[in-house]
Formats: sequence, C-alpha cells, structure tokens
Amino acid sequence: MNVEYEPLSPRWRDDPYPVYRELRDQDPVHFAPEAEMFCISRHADVSHALAQPELYSSVAMNSVLTDFGPIGPRVAVALLRTRINPFELRRRGSLISMDAPRHDALRAILNRGFVPRRIAAWEPRAREIVRDALRAWRPGEPFDLVEGLASPLPVTIIAEMLGVEPERHRDFKRWSDAIIGLSSGAARKDPAASGLLGELSDLYIYLKECVRERKRTPALDLVSLLVDPSREDSLDELDVIQFVTLLLVAGNETTTNLIGNAVHALLRHPDQLARVAEDPQLVPGLVEETLRYDAPVQVAFRQTTRELSLCGTRIPKDAVVALLLGSANRDERVFEDPDRFDITRETRGHLGFGFGPHFCMGAALARLVARVALEAVTPELPGAKLVGETPALVDSFLVRGRVRLEVERAQRA
Repeated sequence: MNVEYEPLSPRWRDDPYPVYRELRDQDPVHFAPEAEMFCISRHADVSHALAQPELYSSVAMNSVLTDFGPIGPRVAVALLRTRINPFELRRRGSLISMDAPRHDALRAILNRGFVPRRIAAWEPRAREIVRDALRAWRPGEPFDLVEGLASPLPVTIIAEMLGVEPERHRDFKRWSDAIIGLSSGAARKDPAASGLLGELSDLYIYLKECVRERKRTPALDLVSLLVDPSREDSLDELDVIQFVTLLLVAGNETTTNLIGNAVHALLRHPDQLARVAEDPQLVPGLVEETLRYDAPVQVAFRQTTRELSLCGTRIPKDAVVALLLGSANRDERVFEDPDRFDITRETRGHLGFGFGPHFCMGAALARLVARVALEAVTPELPGAKLVGETPALVDSFLVRGRVRLEVERAQRA
C-alpha cells in the first residue's frame, strides 16, 4: 500500500521524519500525484542518484524552483525594469541546475573564491561578528538567536566576500527570504500577488550595477575576481548574477538554519547540551550531527535521462525525481538508531551538503561559520529555555529552519 506524501506540500513540514520512515519501509520509490514526481527516500538510492548525473540530470532544480505556472508572463513583466531577460535567466539556470560539461567548467571558475586559504581567512571576522551579536544577549531576557545571530552572521560574511557595502546587508537578508518564498514557499502559487517580485527586481538591479562597477573599478572581492577581464574565463553579467543569487540562498539561508537547528536540537536534548557545553571540541561533531539529524536542505530534484527501474518501480524518461535528503539522513540502514540526536556518533555519509558533482561548494565556509557561532553559544545554553510556543518553521519545501528562536539565558548565581 502506497504511503500518502507530497514533497511540495506544507502538510508534513512540522515533522516529516515519521512519514520519511514509512516511505523508506513501504514505498521507497513513491509517486506523488499532485507534484507528478517520484520520491526516493533510502540513502543508497538517493546517494546513487546524486552521483550519477548521466542518469539523473540536475535541470529539474531549475524547472521545479522557477515553476511559476500560468502566470509566468506576469512574472516576466514585473522584472522588465531590471532590463534583464527573465527567460534567458531561466534558460541558463544556475550552478545547481547544470550538468557537465558546463557545470564543471563554471564550478572550476567559481571555486577560486572557496579555496581553503580564503575560507580559513574568514574565521577571525566570524568571531568578531559573533562577539558583537552576543553582547545583546542578557541573562533573564529573551534573545532571538535567529534574528540576533544566526541570520546576520552568514549574511555579513557573504556580503563582505562580495564587497557589498554595510548599509545593504539587511537588503541581502530580505532578498534571500524573497527568493526562498518565491521558489519554494506559498508565494510561488501567485508571485505577482505576494509582493516579493519587487524584491527580486531590486536584487537584480543591484547586482547588475555591482557587476558593471567591478568591471570599471576592480576591488579585492569575489565579484571582481569572477569578472576580471584579464582572465580568458571571466564570467559574463548573467552568470555572475545567477551565482550571487544562488550564494545568497545556499550560503546564507542554509547556514542560518544549520545554526538555528543545532541550538533547537540541543535545547530538546539536555544530555547532549551538557556534553558540548563542557567540551568545545565536540562542536564539529554537533555541526555534522545537525546536518544529518535535521538537515537545512531537505530535498534535491533531478530529471531522468532515460527510463529506469528502481526498487521494482518503473520511472520513465524525463520524469522529475525528488531526492529526499532528510529521509536519507535518517535511514536506519546506514545510521544506527537514526532518530536519536547524538553529537558523538559517526556521521560519515550524511547528505547534509549533498553528494557527487554537486556537493556543496560552500560546505567548508558553512562549517566554519556554524562552528564559530556554536562555540560561542553552547556555553550559554545550559539552564536556558525557549520562550513562547514551538518555533515556527520557514515557509519552504526546500529548506528547513526556524523563523525565530527566542531563548532566555539563565541568571548566573
């Protein structure tokens, strides 16, 4: 008997993990009729699909996340003031929706900004941002760890990487939220009515001028590096805009939710909190276990390049497949007692950053930023409590994180 599940529906958002288990046990290749997608839930099958782009094309990331249905022309009209052809922007796609050889060539160029020495150089700045943010957290008073720390930390790092002036940092967060809402939240049902298209237009206009300014006057930032005219493989305007837009979501939203999900899990598991609060060397394990236990990115989409058979189910050519990363990370075939949060477990093989050719390019930066934040926060959490009701989740079928996370620190004796 098939399990009832729709990957684009908010119905299972609060706690998807029980239905993930049902899918793995009873319906590992589940057809969702509303979304018209095949949902793959077991770790071995998900990781195989991620590693086989010749069978599972990434073009579905573009078609699913930019599917605004019959009002597409209204979206195009709303973006006309950017003087960027939205159809050309969609046709090109971004790094996450490309296959080889274009993916490999573009990734090699973009990797210039993510070499280990460049990433490591951001640690002192990350620590400075964290120290400044936590000064506002006073014992006995509620402090929103998302708004006060988890959100501004990665936004500031990414904005500074790109050379964005400080007064535009809040704009970057607003633009990031708009992209999530339009691509994977309720706003995708009627983007024109959501009011978010104006935000997207503002982002594109800003990035277009940013690229042109860096071509005229290069600086020591990532945009200048990518458009450097002295390099034969420098990127054109549209490719840079697509990459920065992706970086806004992948680098900002994912890291924000990684930090928030880690704190939320610790507050629900005081035994694990006590261990990491006493021993900061356990923080890297906390980061990896959070990526496995409550992944900031829950799903990836692929399109089959030929007819396939998986677990006795026929998947036709050109079918859209939802790879349930959140389910694969709780697969008991790989992780013992997977619904238990254990910061000392062996997490090797988790798919929190994906797998294969599309493994997250910014994984090292996300790990660094999350580690710095959690090293500072965890000693303050013993005795702390969540304020108010269960924290609301981000309105998205793609990412998983808390909108707010108000925590009241215990008074020190």
